[in-house]
Amino acid sequence: MDLTVVTEDHEATCWGCGLRLLLSSYTPVYKCGWCGAITKPNKHKHESKCFQWRHLRDRCFVCILIIFMLFVICGGVLAVYPVIFSISYFYGIFHSTIALILSVSTLSTFSLAAFCCAGTPPNMTWGSYPVVGKGSLENYTFCHYCSKPKSHRTHHCLSCGMCILDMDHHCPFIGNCVGAANHQYFIAFLISAVISTTYVAIMSLYAGFHIWPPLTYRSLGRLNGSGADSGIIAMKEIIIAFMSSAVQLSLRGIVLVYLFVSSVSVEIGLSVLLWQQLCFVYAGKTYLSHLSSQGDDAAGDKDCRNLLRFFGCPYFASRYFTSFSTSMKRHKK
Repeated sequence: MDLTVVTEDHEATCWGCGLRLLLSSYTPVYKCGWCGAITKPNKHKHESKCFQWRHLRDRCFVCILIIFMLFVICGGVLAVYPVIFSISYFYGIFHSTIALILSVSTLSTFSLAAFCCAGTPPNMTWGSYPVVGKGSLENYTFCHYCSKPKSHRTHHCLSCGMCILDMDHHCPFIGNCVGAANHQYFIAFLISAVISTTYVAIMSLYAGFHIWPPLTYRSLGRLNGSGADSGIIAMKEIIIAFMSSAVQLSLRGIVLVYLFVSSVSVEIGLSVLLWQQLCFVYAGKTYLSHLSSQGDDAAGDKDCRNLLRFFGCPYFASRYFTSFSTSMKRHKK
């Protein structure tokens, strides 16, 4: 007996333009030939039960970060600058000006990154064939949370409850997503914070050097001979003397030690994050687009012009870097 395979045409409706499509076989993902919209399986919309807790967590992180920045600013002024002014009045005025500039830049860029909208995607017309033009929804998908079209550059954030254009990541420390509208402010905040923490660490170390109690050594002067044993004994004596003098620190000295340790720790973490962000910008990507393209063989267009476009540099600077990079590539060939 001969078996005949009968292929059925499956009918589906495009969400973008409303036209009915005939598919040669059943497929969960298909693209409309008119508007270009991509239809994926209808995911059931699960509203996040932890949305309120995430929002509360973000607010707590923002408050903690603001309190920490204010403590560093106020603690630095109260603990460092009396020592600086006692050394030289000119140095006191000079460093007070630097501290004011860094404080204003850090707090302002943080506020812009935290409280500005991360980036709302443009509203697209969809759902009706006479209105939706040919190719107007090319490679768009449908967001079942927002119930509107979503481009490949847009991602839905469950913490914010909205779609974000060019979303990089959701940062709980600013209580906001990092997207197209506030990505520049976020990187400007990282740069300002790294410079500020470096400055605080240096000034705390400088002021602590002037108010640190004198070190008293017990038997360092009686060391005889040379070699590894004498070096180890001398190192132990220095550590013991240092710890003994630390017990005699005043409240100002304790604040200076805390400022130094905390600023160095925060500086290391922010420097790593800043380097990662600049690498993604240099490659013309965001963090989420980097994750989605890890399986692709095509390499991104890595160029200094991506950095210039991101920071909005003038046209003549972009032309200079373009000609410079082109000459470097020719030189390598």
